[in-house]
Amino acid sequence: MSHLTYAEAGFVGLLQGITELFPVSSLGHAVLIPAVVGGQWAQDLNVSEAESPYLAFIVGLHVATATAMILYFWRDWLRIIKAFFASIGHVIAPAPGTRRFEPQNTDQMLAWMIILATIPVGLAGLALEHDFRVYFSKPILTSCFLFANGLILLAGERARRRHAEMEADEIAADLQAVSERQRATVAAGGGGGGRHSSGQRALKQQHAGLAVESDRRITRRVGWLGALGLGASQILALLPGISRDGTVMVAGMFRGLSRQDAARFSFLLSAPVILAAGVLKIPDLTGPLGAGIRGPILFGSLLSFVGAYLALRFLMRYFSDPKRTLTPFAIYCLVAGLGCFIYLSVR
Repeated sequence: MSHLTYAEAGFVGLLQGITELFPVSSLGHAVLIPAVVGGQWAQDLNVSEAESPYLAFIVGLHVATATAMILYFWRDWLRIIKAFFASIGHVIAPAPGTRRFEPQNTDQMLAWMIILATIPVGLAGLALEHDFRVYFSKPILTSCFLFANGLILLAGERARRRHAEMEADEIAADLQAVSERQRATVAAGGGGGGRHSSGQRALKQQHAGLAVESDRRITRRVGWLGALGLGASQILALLPGISRDGTVMVAGMFRGLSRQDAARFSFLLSAPVILAAGVLKIPDLTGPLGAGIRGPILFGSLLSFVGAYLALRFLMRYFSDPKRTLTPFAIYCLVAGLGCFIYLSVR
């Protein structure tokens, strides 16, 4: 009977946390690395087996990764959740002169866009996840999908170049608008406290202001039908080697979003999907599949949480620079996919 060591759990957990956010497919790496390493790793970490303890491990990693994403964006999620419940109140008792279901502001529209975008991949995951995992999670096929993911990222980068000037203008305009609001707040007497605390407060206010500006553009340019399409693009990520965040980013850029806005919507959209996928399979973690390996699962999940949080911090800074591109990630996927295909074919 296969098992799970702390070394396997720690390595795969940290890798999962990082690759879940980077547009390089965490599931693809979960399939390819054990196959490339071979030996006991290939036996213990076989995701395509119907009753593998590795499935219970993957559940723990998904919950840990989603928790890190929610914690990183906690201010945004607090704002979005409050807006959602406010919109429910409007449905029950609409304001005079408004329709019963009509989002009253950007936050309410964003909340419903996330819900709408989650429906396609949720239904597809329930219906197809088992078959996709069993039949497509073969190392050779996964290497091909990873190579295809690189091509998808290159296509998205090519689409983004058509809007590169607009993206730079948007970032400059956002910074100017947020700075003006901060100066107005200070002038009105809202900047009390020491120099250090004022600086920290100003930085947080700047980040919050930039997030609001980004959400306004997302809701304006994507709309209901676009949100449904971006959500549906996540279905491709059921194929190991295809990145969920990568496909949403590329689909968003084809909709006219800047790379930064596309990345933000992708990360916000990923959290409930990943968390739901983990929660729905909690019985695998608490049942027989998790017996005897819950210690390694906890250890790997902790590293996955740390990896995901640090990856988010890096990527949000990375994508805030208009000079940064998806090309390095695309090249990595092309090289890794082709390399794994050749190695696994001739081994």
